[in-house]
Order: sequence, then structure tokens, then C-alpha cells
Amino acid sequence: MAAYVLGRADDSPDKIALAVLGLSKAERWSYARLKAAVLGTATGLLNSGLNPGDKILMRLGNTVDFPISYLAAIAVDLIPVPTSSQLSEVEVSKMISTLQPRAILHAEDAALPETDVTVIRTNELQAMRNLPAADWQMGDPDRPAYIIYTSGTSGQPRAVVHAHRAIWARQMMFDGWYDLKSEDRLLHAGAFNWSYTLGTGLMDPWTRGGTALIPAAGIDAEAIPLLIKRHDATICAAAPGFYRKILKLKNLPTFPHLRHGLSAGEKLSDTLRAAWQSATKTEVYEAFGMSECSTFISSSPTHTSESHCLGKPQPGRCVAILGSDGPVDRGEEGVIAIHRSDPGLMLEYLNAPEETQSRYQGDWFVTGDQGVMDGIDQISYLGRADDMMNAGGFRVSPIEVETVLNTYPGVTQAAVTDIEVKQDARLIMAFYTGPEPLSEEELKRFAANNLADYKQPRGYFHVDALPSGANGKILRRSLRPIYEALNGQA
Repeated sequence: MAAYVLGRADDSPDKIALAVLGLSKAERWSYARLKAAVLGTATGLLNSGLNPGDKILMRLGNTVDFPISYLAAIAVDLIPVPTSSQLSEVEVSKMISTLQPRAILHAEDAALPETDVTVIRTNELQAMRNLPAADWQMGDPDRPAYIIYTSGTSGQPRAVVHAHRAIWARQMMFDGWYDLKSEDRLLHAGAFNWSYTLGTGLMDPWTRGGTALIPAAGIDAEAIPLLIKRHDATICAAAPGFYRKILKLKNLPTFPHLRHGLSAGEKLSDTLRAAWQSATKTEVYEAFGMSECSTFISSSPTHTSESHCLGKPQPGRCVAILGSDGPVDRGEEGVIAIHRSDPGLMLEYLNAPEETQSRYQGDWFVTGDQGVMDGIDQISYLGRADDMMNAGGFRVSPIEVETVLNTYPGVTQAAVTDIEVKQDARLIMAFYTGPEPLSEEELKRFAANNLADYKQPRGYFHVDALPSGANGKILRRSLRPIYEALNGQA
């Protein structure tokens, strides 16, 4: 995978592969410098005693150390596990127990519990960049390459194992979503350590021989339009929340070089799409995917879709809408599924064979999201088949959040859901029962110590009882009317 991503580095060694954009200056990396740093770091990781197949937990921040270390590990058959720097010590501790990593790459500002696992600091990683280049370790494309975490309906984050072949699937996005060319300058508005940024914002432009533009740590969303213009970005990629923020600006600059925008992470509303088109005179193309499979449904300049649709299956993908007995006819509702032969589909959930198998219906991997396909392959999104929440582009299990809140003294039972508090803005809200209302400030402090920021509820509501069905299961979809009633009383 790593060799494929940097396969064009020697063709244009002096071309800028990456620019980290500050407000006053940019840090630039040529293809030659990037490749040398990756392979030097790979040598350093091996010199530290790591062996092919070892797992490495990445607790790095929003810096270039992240992609360099990630590709360096893959280059020599180590298995990196990128994680959000927002995770709490409690969450990281659970990951260490599950993964049993041989090493942890750690930035000083990222939470990390006390551990006996070897810790490699960022200053050590940076010193490795100047070491002699390691050799690419080539092998079976179906062997594990990396692991990413996703929240699951069980309430425990799941470790998703992906193969080296996953990089082949990303080629299907070049025409099926991006219309990506070697001369493109793709600006991704996310942080280095977000999987969306890692794939769309970095690895794909490098695979194509283009230039990746990433805002430096601490740059506010409101400043990014200026960076798009100043650095001649031709494509902008972000989650809908970014577009929502910048479209509120009173003086949005013009983007003379911008060809179009890309959106993923959550459903893009028709209202937001139309506002972007009106403000920039460019289109924004949406894609649908998940941690278990790279984005596989999208619209693009080469195959546009109606605004209310997610898009179409990318060329080379095998997608179906499933009912209880298999694929349904066009126009019928069902669950969006992708065939197990897709190279972008995960290998497994780590150490969870039964849970892995439960996601399949025959040869189809079931996403859990409802949709309908029309006669020209356009797929409309109808919502989630389960109660998974979407907070700022991150999929979050309500059970994971509830499990934490239920340990707080005075909470008898908690339930959470994401609620559209205003147009195009969804927030996680918590509802709980107990002898008496609790301090919202204390509840928020407790959540902050135990959950990543994007998993934390933004409001807490004490109720006499939580809505439930005949079997006692919480009806999370019935929390919305409770929110509306309580909010109306405020």
C-alpha cells in the first residue's frame, strides 16, 4: 500500500506533495523529502525492535508526523492503528487492552494512560526521518495493512482490520467521486489524524501525483476560505459541518481556481448544497462510505446525480439494496449493501469472528443504512436502520455514550440520540432518570473525562421515565418529542 501511494514520487521529486497551511506561511514537503522521511522513519521503527505484523497504536496530533508514521509503518509490514487525539485515557486504555500493541507513537498533548507498552515520542519519530531508507516490504495484498476504530451497536468501539488491497479500491473514487488529476491541489479541511483526511486529503492526491493542502493545527474553519484562494486549491474536501460554517461568513472570497467541493461523513442536505452552489458557482459532490468500507457511492463531475440522492455506485463497485430475501427490485426500499469481493471492504473485526459474520447476508456486507435505488442506479438515503448517531461526521454508538453516563452517581438510566437542533445541525443530547436533577456542569465534566469531544452530549435532560417498548428496549427515536417539549418549557 505505502509503495503504491508514493509510486510517483520519483517521477517528480521536486514537486510539492504536501503544504501545511498557516495564516502567514506554509510548510512545504516535496515528493523526494516526503518519501525519504517515510522510509527513514520505517528504518527507525524496525531499529526500535518492532517486527512485521506488530501493531502500533498511534496517539499523534494534527501534525505531519501522523501521515509520515502511518505510511512508514505500512511500508515495512507493521500495522498502524490511527486514533483521534480527542480520545480520553479511559477510551485509550480499552484499546490497548484489545489490541495488545507492541508500541505506541505518542504526542505530548494526546491522552495516554500509564502502560508497560513501549512508547515512542514525536521527537524520536522526527529524528528517524534522516535514517537510511528501508526497503518496501511487498507481499500478499490480502494481508492486514492497518486498523481503524468505529463505534458499534454493541456499545464498544470495534477494531476494523483492512488489507493492503484497500488502496486499489480508492482508485475507483478518482473518477467516481473526485475527478482527481495529477495537477490538482486538493485542500482537505480536516485534521491529519482523521481517516477521511488521511485517505481523501493525503493518500489519494499522492497516489495521483497531485498536491495535498492541509490547514495547520489551530486554524479555524472561518479562515480556510482564504487559504483555498491564497493557495490556488482546485478541489476542497470536508464534512458538511465545514460548509455550514463557512457559508455563514458575510464576505466569502471568490475561488478562481476551485473546480468543485467534496463532502462525506454525514448526509449533505439539499439546502446546504444549493447554498454552496449559489455562493461559489461550483458543485459539491457527495459520497457515502463507512469505516468498514471506503466510500463506494457518490456523485462526481463524470456522473452527476439528483440533489436528493447520495449518488451512484462508483465504477467497479458491486452494490445492492437488500430485503430479507436478498436484493430487491428497483424502487423498493431496503438496506444498502456491498459485495464481499470489493477490495475496499474490511477483512474482519479484530478478534470478533461472530460479529464479523453477523454483518453479512450471504455474500453481501450489510451497512445498516436504508436506501432505495432508481432505474438509473441513483441511490436515495432513507436513514439509519439502527440508532447510530452522526456527530460532525463521526458515527457514534448511543450505547457507548450511555454506558459511560450510566456509571455516574445519581443516574438510574441514560439514553442519548442526535437531534437536529436547527437546520443542518445535529447535536447529541442525553436524557436520564434518577432521584433528582443533576448538575449539567458536573455531567459535562464527567463526560469530558471519559469520552472524546465528538461523543459528548451537548445537553442533559432529567426525565421521569425514558420511552421504551413492550420488551423494555429504549425507543431512542421517541426522545425527539421529549426534547421539543422540554426545550419549549425553557
